[in-house]
Amino acid sequence: MDWQAFALSLRLATATTIILLAIAVPLSALLVLGRGRWLAALEAVVTLPMVLPPTVLGFFLLVLLGPRTVIGRGITALLGHPLAFSFDGLVIGSVIYSLPFAVQPLVAGFASVDTALVDAARLLGAGPVRLVLSILVPVARRSLLAAIVLPFLHTVGEFGVVLMLGGDIPGATRTLSIVLYNQVENFDYAAADRTAAILLALSVFALAAIYSTSVNRGARRA
Repeated sequence: MDWQAFALSLRLATATTIILLAIAVPLSALLVLGRGRWLAALEAVVTLPMVLPPTVLGFFLLVLLGPRTVIGRGITALLGHPLAFSFDGLVIGSVIYSLPFAVQPLVAGFASVDTALVDAARLLGAGPVRLVLSILVPVARRSLLAAIVLPFLHTVGEFGVVLMLGGDIPGATRTLSIVLYNQVENFDYAAADRTAAILLALSVFALAAIYSTSVNRGARRA
C-alpha cells in the first residue's frame, strides 16, 4: 500500500472540499435566489465539468496553466513555478472538476426551502449573507452534507484530470487512482485489489453517512 499516495489523496480531497464549500454555497444561493436569464448560462458553465471528459478538461487546464499562455506565465512569475505538474495545480483542477458535485446538491436543497421562510426573513431585514447562513444552510443541512461528501469522494477517485494535469510525481501528484493504474499496468493485481478495496471502503462509508441522516430524520418524524 502506497501510504504516501493515500495521504496525498486525502490532502487533495480535503483542500478541494474546503475551497468548494466557500465557492458553492454563495454560488448555489445566487442560482436559486437570483433573477436574470444569464443565470441559466452560469449554471450551464458550472455543470459543464460533469459532462466534459476528464482528460479533455485536464488537457485544457494543462495548456492554460502551462508556460505557453499569458495566464500560465503570469502565475509562474508570481509563484516562481508553474502550476502544471504540481499539487497546487491539482487543487485548481480538482476544484473545477468537482464543482458540479458541490453545487447541484446545494441548488436542490436551497430550492426546496419554503419560500415563505425566505420572504419572511427578507421582510425582517435579513441581507443576502444572513439569509443564506440563517435560513438556507440550516434547513438544507442534508444537501450541505452531500455537497461535502460527494466532492471529497470524487476528488479521491479522480484519474483523468490528475493524470493530464499532474502526471505521476511521487509525493507531489501521485494519488491513489494513479497508483491503482500503475499496479494494474504492471499486472500487480494483489496490490491493485488492496488499493481498490480502500477506495471502495471510503466511498461506502461516506455514502452511508449521508443516507443514515435521512433514515434518522425519517425515524424521528415517525
